[in-house]
Amino acid sequence: MDLGLQGKWALVCGASSGLGMACAMSLAREGVNVVMAARTEQTLVESAARIQSETGGHVVPVVADVSKAEDRLRLIQSAPQIDILINNAGGPKPADFRELSREDWLAAIDMNMLAPIDLIKLTIDQMIERRFGRIVNITSGAVKSPVDMLILSNGPRAGLTGAVSGIARQVAQHNVTINNVMPGKFDTDRLRSNNTKRATQSGRSLEQEVALQVATIPARRLGTAQEFGQACAFLCSQQAGYITAQSLLIDGGLFPGLL
Repeated sequence: MDLGLQGKWALVCGASSGLGMACAMSLAREGVNVVMAARTEQTLVESAARIQSETGGHVVPVVADVSKAEDRLRLIQSAPQIDILINNAGGPKPADFRELSREDWLAAIDMNMLAPIDLIKLTIDQMIERRFGRIVNITSGAVKSPVDMLILSNGPRAGLTGAVSGIARQVAQHNVTINNVMPGKFDTDRLRSNNTKRATQSGRSLEQEVALQVATIPARRLGTAQEFGQACAFLCSQQAGYITAQSLLIDGGLFPGLL
């Protein structure tokens, strides 16, 4: 399927690895010019070079911290226009709520709720003028089914979901959509880090910890970054213009509810 994105410009945050990189790769394969943002320069440059080599696309790596207002503005200015915005940020540290300070909470809210909203604010009016815009927020399956150790993710990402729900309905008439993608358990560095901490606390090996998790997933496997990136790319397509204000859970059937 031709997604109708040839020549569009995308800003993908948290794009140096994992799910963010997979989204950047999938969009580049569709002929999208991609601005890739991340904090770690070496990893970002290497990932951008890989995407450019594999897709032949135009890729612009920009070292930036999206929690900083000046960096967000610099990212917007790195492209002639932003047609597609992928909001994504590394998850906050796993912790028991008793260990968390006010500063921990404010940092998590700033990174995973306020920064994405500001990037939407910086790009959405231009999308409305061009009568095309696709915004995808990568949140977490924890929005649907909170995870005990990820309390700093559960709250701010749920807050972002609520905030953009109203915004999406305001701009839908202009062919601008806003959706959220909620990943379940994907084979990424982030999941490996969380599982390492769980294994240490439980006294199990990392392999045992992963096996226990996989056994609870109806698909009987972890997700791959590539399939996540493809789902994200479809939500950015011309064909997905009637899909907005939705949260797509991609978890191999793990969540047991109807809605």
